[in-house]
Amino acid sequence: MEETSPDGIPLVSVVMPAYNHERYVAAAIDSVLNQSVPDLELIIIDDGSTDRTGAIARGYDDPRVYYHFQQNQDAFNALNRGMELSRGSFISIINSDDVYKSNRLERLLDTQRTTSAACVFSDVIPIDDAGNEMPPEMPWRRWHERNREYYLKSNDLYDGFLHGNYMVTTSNLFLTRELANRVGGFSALRYLHDYDYIFRVLLAAERNTVYLHDEKLLYYRIHSANTLSEAAIIGREQDRKIIRQYLLARCPPDTHAYINTAVDRLIALEHELINVRNRLSHAQRNGKTPSIPGRIVHKLQSMFSRG
Repeated sequence: MEETSPDGIPLVSVVMPAYNHERYVAAAIDSVLNQSVPDLELIIIDDGSTDRTGAIARGYDDPRVYYHFQQNQDAFNALNRGMELSRGSFISIINSDDVYKSNRLERLLDTQRTTSAACVFSDVIPIDDAGNEMPPEMPWRRWHERNREYYLKSNDLYDGFLHGNYMVTTSNLFLTRELANRVGGFSALRYLHDYDYIFRVLLAAERNTVYLHDEKLLYYRIHSANTLSEAAIIGREQDRKIIRQYLLARCPPDTHAYINTAVDRLIALEHELINVRNRLSHAQRNGKTPSIPGRIVHKLQSMFSRG
């Protein structure tokens, strides 16, 4: 596919936030520069890397590569800076540890032309540190397939995203400059800025958003070193906030108070049920009769009596 944009403006601007990915950044850069669509610019925003990420990026002798360093400000800030510097008619994103398939941009552009889509994203292939595809039985793949299956059953983009983020990553975003300008920058969320952003895309242009669910055009890297940490808690707290926010965004304002009350009640009941189960389990392990606060017993009795 050979195309040249007028006035030297690239057809596609690829924005790459990069932070301490010396092991992976070359593969990410190569996957962009080797695209079957050559009319592009790659804007690398080095978000304060302390390893060789910057040296590797600066080593590319290609006029399409632009490297910018900033003090560490988190990925959402690096993304916003890259989008501000971009010039292309389309904006695509890739994280510095992910990899594009060689025909990714070609397929996304073809889809945009045939459908007039403002945003296009595809399915992904999860890979490990060494670039090997993850096996089907891994927990992440099962989680992703459940999200995909829910969307395919509902055939509703917004409903699907309320169930789970089947776009997976900012690396999967491809949108027109006009839509990017309408949606604005990424929110100041450390972990779920991609999830928040796709909801804002759908609120602005749901009918012009296309999910290529049967095409895997992105290798998404899952690091083996990832462990359970405070990030798991913060991420879920952000997840809960985003789901509530964008559920309300699709409901009439006069229903918001009812929805908030019901959601808060369901969350409280879930915590109480977890507490009851833990008490029962602990008591059974110790051969004792559990003592459960009267208010919880009363609520459980009320639930069963209504059922």
